[in-house]
Amino acid sequence: MNIFRLLGDVSHLVAIIILLLKIWKSRSCAGISLKSQLLFALVFTARYLDLFTNFISVYNTCMKIVFLVASYGTIYLIFFKFRVTYDSSHDTFRVEFLIFPSLILSLAVNHAFTVMEVLWSFSILLESVAIFPQLFMVSKTGEAESITSHYLFALGSYRGLYILNWVYRYYSEGFVDWIAILAGVIQTILYCDFFYLYITKVLKGKKLQLPT
Repeated sequence: MNIFRLLGDVSHLVAIIILLLKIWKSRSCAGISLKSQLLFALVFTARYLDLFTNFISVYNTCMKIVFLVASYGTIYLIFFKFRVTYDSSHDTFRVEFLIFPSLILSLAVNHAFTVMEVLWSFSILLESVAIFPQLFMVSKTGEAESITSHYLFALGSYRGLYILNWVYRYYSEGFVDWIAILAGVIQTILYCDFFYLYITKVLKGKKLQLPT
């Protein structure tokens, strides 16, 4: 494992911890998109169905379990425990416009036409756009809490670091995975405006406000 993948995994883990702490400490899921969290749960489920059939390392297995448990735990907190604070009126993005194109594309773009490989491609493609409902929600409300902004920044950084991981692997190992690279680039591009606002506003103590 190289440093970029390790930092990417740490950034991803930090994003999840920030989100869970935000919900638990404030006893509120205001500003959090349940639809994005459901998409991420679908991503991890499709990707990690090989959890008990394809052992790579203890680290890999532990990270899979952590992401699955944290993802479904977040959904539980939003949908059940703190549902009264969930702002469904602003969480209105049509997720079927993300799920079905990703599924159809995964049938055509994959490493092998097998169930597990198609599901892997589906998870990679869907993950690249799974943040759309959250960003859409922020744009509708016009602003995001600082803690939500930190979560989004850590999540975006995770994908940016993974792109560096793929670049490093290409030059050091001659390994390239164009599906993961292109999906990662798309996902990082989606965060570009947010990164700019985060650096110019949130890090200076100002509220992150987006045009509605």
